[in-house]
Amino acid sequence: MKQLRNNVIRAGLGALYFSGAHHLLRPLLAGVGAIFMLHHVRPAREAAFQPNRHLEVTPDFLRATLSHLRSRDIDIVSMDELHERLVQGNFDRRFAAFTLDDGYRDNLEFALPVLRDFDAPLAVYVASDFAEGTGRLWWTALEAVIANTDQVDVQIGNSALRLDATSPAAKQAAFDRLHDWLRALPGEHDLKREIEALCARYGVDVAALCRSLCLSWDEVKRLAADPLVTIGAHSISHCNLARQSEEFAAQEMAVSKLRIEHALQAPVLHFAYPYGDREAAGNREFALAAAAGFKTAVTTRPGMLFAESAGQITALPRVSLNGNYQDTRILPVLTSGAATAMWNGFRRFAAA
Repeated sequence: MKQLRNNVIRAGLGALYFSGAHHLLRPLLAGVGAIFMLHHVRPAREAAFQPNRHLEVTPDFLRATLSHLRSRDIDIVSMDELHERLVQGNFDRRFAAFTLDDGYRDNLEFALPVLRDFDAPLAVYVASDFAEGTGRLWWTALEAVIANTDQVDVQIGNSALRLDATSPAAKQAAFDRLHDWLRALPGEHDLKREIEALCARYGVDVAALCRSLCLSWDEVKRLAADPLVTIGAHSISHCNLARQSEEFAAQEMAVSKLRIEHALQAPVLHFAYPYGDREAAGNREFALAAAAGFKTAVTTRPGMLFAESAGQITALPRVSLNGNYQDTRILPVLTSGAATAMWNGFRRFAAA
């Protein structure tokens, strides 16, 4: 099903490009700017089974994106400047910001050198447990579990399931089934219990995965020392905030802010909601982010920025640079606003 969705999206992007419709739609849909969302930036991997491929782009594709924006005379700005332009209504020139979620080591190794070449600011949103080396990248752990076995035995409710994992296609189907189950669990403790049980059964060290992939505090400090870099917060544990009590969600935001500020001895003024879709961040979370003292907060809801975005400053949409669609031909479609408008049924992003 997810492969079908990817194919449909790819076809839609291609249709917008080849028809030239994005040129006609640009004046209506491009807005005043965009916030681009990334996670990993690293060289392409060769493995046939890569269920989290959408979370990574190559340095070359990032470079191509930056080149495209420069060719369009679009300003690349920090999140501080983006905030300033929105609240002051300074829309004389279109602008874009680059944001990277979770705090991966490859942001320092591969993303920053490319962005430096373009003198382009970036914001990296750090989950403080990840920087501590104690976080659970459960989606990566699930990939590792399935990659290393030919079958997965799991108890879901009252049902004992044995999932085939003998081929890349079978592994992908198993991943999709288990990923959707884990995301739908009612509480964060339930997800923790189930992923840790799977990892123990199949010999995956979830803490070691975190330490191998995520920036340590020392590396976060090195990254923050670069004048192009803004460090933002991404909660403590990367939990689904909307499924937590209000008190717990507020603590996830405020304490992560304090931990990062303590490590960097600098204010942390920008936030990214973990998962960031409608099921993970809504009006309550938008208000909590403002109460925690964040100037901006970004979702994963697709959309361009418009003048009205100044009134939704803790509910900002983004444009995903998705690893499944690393085709330079779609870049004019992305910057036209046609791609996110298509996803939203040709409606502008709404915070509610």
